[in-house]
Amino acid sequence: MFVFVCAACDADLTAPLSRVALPVHAHQRYGNGSQLPVLMDPGTFAVEPEPWGPPWRRWAEIDPAEAEARGIHAPVHALSDNVPGAVVIAPGEAHGTVLIPENRGSGYCCGLDGAGGPNMGCAACGRPVATRIDDCSLWQAVWLDPVAVRRVPVGDGEETPLSWPELMADREATPPFESIGSWGCGPRPDKWWSSWSPEWEAAAGRALAHLLVASGGRPVSVPDGLTSEVFQGALDALLPAGPPARHAVLAGPGLPAPDAAAGLLLVPTHPQSGRTWSPDGPAASAYRVPLPFGVWRWLAFPEPRRSVATTLSRMPTGMLREDCPVPPPHHHPPFRVDSETFRNTLVRLPAVRTPWLRAILESPTRNTPAGIF
Repeated sequence: MFVFVCAACDADLTAPLSRVALPVHAHQRYGNGSQLPVLMDPGTFAVEPEPWGPPWRRWAEIDPAEAEARGIHAPVHALSDNVPGAVVIAPGEAHGTVLIPENRGSGYCCGLDGAGGPNMGCAACGRPVATRIDDCSLWQAVWLDPVAVRRVPVGDGEETPLSWPELMADREATPPFESIGSWGCGPRPDKWWSSWSPEWEAAAGRALAHLLVASGGRPVSVPDGLTSEVFQGALDALLPAGPPARHAVLAGPGLPAPDAAAGLLLVPTHPQSGRTWSPDGPAASAYRVPLPFGVWRWLAFPEPRRSVATTLSRMPTGMLREDCPVPPPHHHPPFRVDSETFRNTLVRLPAVRTPWLRAILESPTRNTPAGIF
């Protein structure tokens, strides 16, 4: 475990934390005025390996060779000129910090969005050390500046990531439906509603980019049921019609070993190490499409749909206000893939240089009348 301290004065800035993989939805923007929960679990931190946050440079200002060296293989709106290695934690894990008044309101709508740069300082010496984000439609988090903080190990020895069997025994699945709130909750019941989980939409965005690359431009089918509900509409809209040339199957711990004919595997990523599950035997060469462990587990081992009330379990007992009633569950809308996660994944896959994938990237909705994004 580690504690993060101020690089200027060595004051402790966090509780002891364990490292986990960066969530796929870490930079997701969801809806309009939506009240998203905390990004990170208590007692954990994750590291963003790429530069992220202000200052930004527009694509026209970036040399293509520089972009390729940074793993970007197609145009993006802008690239960060910040340093890599930002550390994200839950806001409740930050200690010994104060808000910087002049940066509190920069770019905000309902809270802080971090557009103005660091808005938290070390309480001991005043150095800017972190950026708190809690605005509407953004996941609540504190991002520690990798230049302004240091990581100090605490305790004895190194933590060993759980094995796949241990994960199956220890970690629950992520439900596909979420109760989403909006800011300024009043007496109207529509301030809470049951919706597809933002985590699922982001997970599908990353996975869809990999499925398209692995398809080679040929039709792809996925298993019936919830997996089809999430992916098949997008695959049918973005790939040519015809008999499926490739079939993607769910594979991973607790499932039968995939056979040699399986060319595409929907597999889990380890929530601690970030590594993708890999099969043994003849299917080892198949293209592995990554899914967050919790999403994969629900697809591989479906559970009965939970009620809206139980999906609010993240909130402490008594925190639901009487003037914000939860309406009864209703039929959910068609699934939509998170478009920004899809684009951010696709531009980092070298295959995006092929003309047909570039066409999808540049106009992802041209053949999607059902509104998959």
